[in-house]
Amino acid sequence: MGTVILCKDLHIRLGSGASEVHVLKGIDLEVEAGESLSLVGPSGSGKSTLLMAMAGLERPDSGQVAIEGTDITRLGEDDLARIRGRSVGIVFQSFHLIPNMTALENVAVPLELAGEKDAFERAEAELADVGLGDRITHYPAELSGGEQQRVAIARALVPRPALLLADEPTGNLDGANGKMIADLLFEAGARRGTTLVLVTHDPGLAERSSRVVRLQSGRIVDDGARERPAAELAMSS
Repeated sequence: MGTVILCKDLHIRLGSGASEVHVLKGIDLEVEAGESLSLVGPSGSGKSTLLMAMAGLERPDSGQVAIEGTDITRLGEDDLARIRGRSVGIVFQSFHLIPNMTALENVAVPLELAGEKDAFERAEAELADVGLGDRITHYPAELSGGEQQRVAIARALVPRPALLLADEPTGNLDGANGKMIADLLFEAGARRGTTLVLVTHDPGLAERSSRVVRLQSGRIVDDGARERPAAELAMSS
């Protein structure tokens, strides 16, 4: 299947001087194509920082992050943006929609930036796929939290990325909406072969992943690779 994400001896420090914090301390992690992986651990363990490093949004002090074989730590901002636009979809806890754009316009943004001529047709199809075909002309303020997160998922998926990253995607939602969002994320991964990596405090959400990686104080204390053998996964699916 191939490796989608490779992190090698990753170190990240945030802040400076007396307030500097060594957030990631030598992370080694390999994520295969089609995996669903949850990053879990206490607050401050480095989960979100690791996810942002995978997205190329946080630069490591040392070590390597490679996406589909390309070492993104060596890229300039323009090349990094191109890789991110093509290979990585990101879903945040707080949606990050553009308030003065409709749902359709929000979803079309990454395709327009990439110069795709069928941006709006693909955006409309993606919104229909997440159950919002009748809400395409609505602005974020006219949508519920669950609907806004569905727009954000459609925007993340519309470029057909190899990797979907989600940072506490259900954190701002009630139980019913949270389950709907989780269903969408895992179904997208299974149906499209998209690799899913998510940060979550929700044990039930983590349990749905094929692999759970536990962090503590900036280190991986359990990489989950041997917790659920392939035969067991096949029986449970």
